[in-house]
Amino acid sequence: MRTVLILTFASALAAQEEVRNPATSAADVEAGAKTFRSHCAECHGIKGDGGRGPNLASGTYYHGSSDAELLRNISDGIPGTEMPGLFYSPDRVWQVVSFLRSLNQRDAVKGDAAKGAAIFKAKGCAQCHRIAGSGGRLGPDLSQIGRSRSSEHLRFAITDPNSDVRQRYWFITAMDKQSRKLEGFLMNEDTYTVQFMDMSERLHSLTKADLGQYKVDKVSKMPSFKASITGNDLEDLVAYLVSLRPAGGSR
Repeated sequence: MRTVLILTFASALAAQEEVRNPATSAADVEAGAKTFRSHCAECHGIKGDGGRGPNLASGTYYHGSSDAELLRNISDGIPGTEMPGLFYSPDRVWQVVSFLRSLNQRDAVKGDAAKGAAIFKAKGCAQCHRIAGSGGRLGPDLSQIGRSRSSEHLRFAITDPNSDVRQRYWFITAMDKQSRKLEGFLMNEDTYTVQFMDMSERLHSLTKADLGQYKVDKVSKMPSFKASITGNDLEDLVAYLVSLRPAGGSR
């Protein structure tokens, strides 16, 4: 009986894998692009190259990459993640799948990842960024950055950090009623309180009524490396960051 159930389950999986997208014309791709831009770009970027959500332009999908799996993930969402379902008819979702297929299947990276790792170390990037549990906490954890950011996005992050500063990295400057200066990265705030991490990675929670001054700067504290990391060195560093992604993943 158990063998029959296993075979039945395997047959069902095989049948699912045989499903193919019926909406693959140029018109379908264009329609899918419009749906993507209006409903998906907020998280995945206007070009599908990542943002709050993963980079979809690389052709690597960690929750299944068959046509049937993409249809399911877009329609139903992905449990345990921020990905919600897109409540449209299957024909419209198929058009989104066609748009995703039209994107570059592999992010173009010209550099040497091993050399990039050495540059990352030499420039002191680990003082603020963690990789696989090692490094600082002031900047974003880069352990899987290659999964969620395109090479283009990473180049801009290195050369023009102010081009995209998420709220988690806004910087606050405050003065308490004893005229002591307080500063750090904004973690959370509401009408009455503010929580932040100071430059020594200590967490603070303060009542705004206890502050004489309070200012939030929506700019990056990361310096620009536009002048100091250029040419092949920049491409090598980008290649290293793109290589930081989970093991496995299907295309």
